[in-house]
Amino acid sequence: MAGGKFKKEKPPGGAHFQGGIPFHKSKGQHILKNPLLVDSIIQKSGIKSTDIILEIGPGTGNLTKKLLEAGKSVIAVELDPRMVLELQRRFQGTPFSSRLKVIQGDVLKCDLPYFDICVANIPYQISSPLTFKLLAHRPLFRCAVIMFQREFAMRLVAQPGDSLYCRLSVNTQLLSRVNHLLKVGRNNFRPPPKVDSSVVRIEPRKPLPPVNFKEWDGLVRICFNRKNKTLGALFRQKTVLNMLEKNYKTLQALQLTPEDFSADAEMAVCVSALGDTLGDMNMDKDEDEDEDDDEDGEMEIDDKDAKSNAFKEKVLSVLKLGGFEDKRSSKLAQADFMHLLSLFNKAGIHFS
Repeated sequence: MAGGKFKKEKPPGGAHFQGGIPFHKSKGQHILKNPLLVDSIIQKSGIKSTDIILEIGPGTGNLTKKLLEAGKSVIAVELDPRMVLELQRRFQGTPFSSRLKVIQGDVLKCDLPYFDICVANIPYQISSPLTFKLLAHRPLFRCAVIMFQREFAMRLVAQPGDSLYCRLSVNTQLLSRVNHLLKVGRNNFRPPPKVDSSVVRIEPRKPLPPVNFKEWDGLVRICFNRKNKTLGALFRQKTVLNMLEKNYKTLQALQLTPEDFSADAEMAVCVSALGDTLGDMNMDKDEDEDEDDDEDGEMEIDDKDAKSNAFKEKVLSVLKLGGFEDKRSSKLAQADFMHLLSLFNKAGIHFS
């Protein structure tokens, strides 16, 4: 639930707004109670007077009011019908009423209208799918300024070599520029969450990089399965080789080229799918495990199978050609993954 603070005047022993609506922590309903923090978020959002603003989880409307003061209009998406009623009551009969549109529903399931900028304090359990739903939205918006759980935010902005660098980092930064704006302590909310938070700015890349997103996601999933193992060890695994060989034989039989399965019409769906299986935390296997690359010997493909062995050598030759065999995903930048995907595709090896 997003947005807003409680009034300083409150009955003792209870945290409620006007009619005494209880807030449910299990639904991510944590209200910002620090008005200076709300003002700081508005200021850092860079809202223009002509902007149509999307707010997700407006709650009782304190952030909503500030957004209406700054922009042209606000589209507020709220799941809780109690909050929808409070929002409508708060602005009914005010100059803001004609500039506020409230959509009751699940933001992950409803179709979002056009908007210029998104500003929100969201339920943290929808962080990953919401991020990629926004990045898949067309036409592209200018930016989103969103409150996330601190560790999730740090994963969004993590760089190669950082301990939190993961598949979430790579996929988000492929599609957007991400900047950390503010640290927010848990005591700024009522009721306080169990974790600290951060405000992040996300700006979609225009134009998007020329990459097949299904292919990209397939490659990155393999690479970050164990991000601290060498790529040579990862691509020797039987399950990986079997999947790649199956794709290779299928595409050869159908005589398809990469262009045959990268239609622009599917692009938004593919972008959204990048976040479908990304948990908000623990996106990769335990990156702190000290693993020996030789421990996966039982996963290596049977060298007695001549055809499979030949395909394994084909895969490893691509890694050697690009100098990737001894590199680790945890240290690779966007350009490295793009180059690696290009080398595999030129060799007729595909990931979708």
